[in-house]
Amino acid sequence: MKKLFPILLLVISFTAFSQNPFLQKSNPEAKKEAVKITNRYIPELALTGEQQLLFQQKVEEYLIKRYKIEAEFEGKEKLNLLYELQQEETKDMHDILTRPQLGVYKRVKPNIQPLEVVKKD
Repeated sequence: MKKLFPILLLVISFTAFSQNPFLQKSNPEAKKEAVKITNRYIPELALTGEQQLLFQQKVEEYLIKRYKIEAEFEGKEKLNLLYELQQEETKDMHDILTRPQLGVYKRVKPNIQPLEVVKKD
């Protein structure tokens, strides 16, 4: 029984830190883009100082995931994965934004963070 507790604690620790954005590889491009995106949301959402930091970190986390999807997939599969990723990001914003801010976020997100930009020739 004495050995079971440390093992259980170790497993819980690994699980708790497995998706921590601070443990991901830092991507300077994602950080720069996250700052730009956050700055576009600030006037729309009236973010507080703490919200700005959390929002920016969350956007950066999802940009890193987005870059990985864009590098590894193509076509419809890529679009489906990007759509799922955006849905997941919106759900995570529930923890950062107030209910009124969340409504505005959902309304302006397609303009600020489009799923995919199609280039016309």
